[in-house]
Amino acid sequence: MQNLTVIENELVSVYETSGGEKVVYGSELHEVLGVKTQYKDWSERRLNDIEAAENEDYEVLLKNERNSKGGRPVKDHIIKLDTAKEMAMLERNDKGKQVRRYFIEVEKKHKSLELSAQSLSPQLQLLINMEMKQKEHDQKLEQLDSKVDSIKEVVALRPNAWRKESGNIINKIAQSLGGFEHINIVRAESYKILEERMHVALNVRLANMKKTNALNGMCKSKLDKLNQLDVIANDPKLIEGYIAIIKEMAIKHGISIGSEVA
Repeated sequence: MQNLTVIENELVSVYETSGGEKVVYGSELHEVLGVKTQYKDWSERRLNDIEAAENEDYEVLLKNERNSKGGRPVKDHIIKLDTAKEMAMLERNDKGKQVRRYFIEVEKKHKSLELSAQSLSPQLQLLINMEMKQKEHDQKLEQLDSKVDSIKEVVALRPNAWRKESGNIINKIAQSLGGFEHINIVRAESYKILEERMHVALNVRLANMKKTNALNGMCKSKLDKLNQLDVIANDPKLIEGYIAIIKEMAIKHGISIGSEVA
């Protein structure tokens, strides 16, 4: 199911494939339903509950690259509307009922539009198709503009606030990969890139920093709190290199610093 076009976006975004199939993204359905369970566990359980068949009722979509520890890519699903209705119904709450009714209304609306279009002259159908393609083109341009805006915000990452803003970006990247449990993986990746690019061993420098501060009388509780960021903060060249790496990672994952992490 490729070349998806948004056809409804009031409650849950509903897309249409090039073959006319109405579908939704599983992660977007999960978010609107307000499910507290992690998406991975919820989607597997619900798809099993309704005995949905892969490549018939839904397709698996792998997002993002493998993490630095070799874990699996983040999994999403492109789900047919009939299947999504069943998944929403199984929530057995008001939000599930609301989403299911919304999907039914979307189906009715577009079925009516399709029947109306069939009665139009070939010339008018051609004009409608041209207009729909233009809308799809405009939508892609809007998405590109949004991505450019995000890049501009990332480039504005301030050197005097690099610790806080780089932390915010790492948190957002972790969320995009599936949750805050990915924070340590993302941070470790940033340190690894810095070490390779700047030819530095952060852990060695950290050990030396702790020894020096211990000799200068720093208490154990403060020594235990020292980390790689303190090493970076002690070297202007490392700060500059680390900021550049965080910017690259943010752009790669489509993350901006325009808003705080939720």
